[in-house]
Amino acid sequence: MKRNGMKAFLLICSLLFSAHAYAANPAYHLINRFQLGGEGGWDYLALDSEARRLYIARATHVMVIEIETGKLIGDISDTPGVHGIALAPELNRGFTSNGRADSASIFDLKTLKVIGQVKTGSNPDAILYDTFSKLVFTFNGRSQDATLFNAASGEVVKTLALGGKPEFATTDGKGKVYVNIENTNEVAEIDSRLLSVTNRFSLKPCEEPTGMAIDRARHRVFSGCHNKLMTVLDVESGKVIATVSIGDRVDGNGFDDEPGLAFSSNGDGTMTVVRESSPGKFEVAETVTTQVGARTMVIDPKTHNVYLPTAEFVPTTDPKSRPKIVDGSFVVLVIGR
Repeated sequence: MKRNGMKAFLLICSLLFSAHAYAANPAYHLINRFQLGGEGGWDYLALDSEARRLYIARATHVMVIEIETGKLIGDISDTPGVHGIALAPELNRGFTSNGRADSASIFDLKTLKVIGQVKTGSNPDAILYDTFSKLVFTFNGRSQDATLFNAASGEVVKTLALGGKPEFATTDGKGKVYVNIENTNEVAEIDSRLLSVTNRFSLKPCEEPTGMAIDRARHRVFSGCHNKLMTVLDVESGKVIATVSIGDRVDGNGFDDEPGLAFSSNGDGTMTVVRESSPGKFEVAETVTTQVGARTMVIDPKTHNVYLPTAEFVPTTDPKSRPKIVDGSFVVLVIGR
């Protein structure tokens, strides 16, 4: 009986291990393609999972589409040089960072009408709404600072020097905001209660960090670097605990809590999926083929689908020039399992 019992135990363990190993292989692939067309390049995305809306920055305006169908349901105009969108559903407000106007627009989430403007620093790029402090942060590339304003009133409460060029940012929802500093290869930690930079963490060997995501439960920040690395920063210790190789020309990162996976959207036409293989050890789970130019991304926490915008380009022989977009070719790729 003991031998049979041991065999049964080993069989159960084997089955459990096999199930875990199978679950650990994500198998992401293209499940839909929203052909949207329209004018302008693109930058960041924002997703309202409850309202089932996707917001897409398009150079001078913001497209708003239904998540499931890709149907265009609205457009937010007069956002010159728009880079990012932040959402505050509890206030029925959204916000855009307008790089060419040195401003942030405030819009109504129901009507999509612009209801206010806020003067920011020079060339605001990333933007976020911090639910803890109820403040909106614009991260201003040219002036190398952050503009903090009250989400309800639009009143500017602080201009915060960052000591370098900020890129993407995220919040832990508990009073800390993290932002990549591209030209110093650091992450700056901002206390949204004290309204000050409280820490600076080196991301070495990262070069030019851009995209960022956070695992709030484990206090880890993922940064996408232009030397084809993703860094895993433990913000409690202030140390980079792992690096993983990713594709080229990353501009966006994501983290999906339920499967515990980190993502890198790479302009070379790939999406890198990263998992924690053992405590503190990270590896590439898979590399998904997307489309050249699909460098930014957002994840739907309900369906776990990933949305990536891109387009087709007119061939060019000049490596320093920005390739022209083929008219009508703008799409949003939907990647899922």
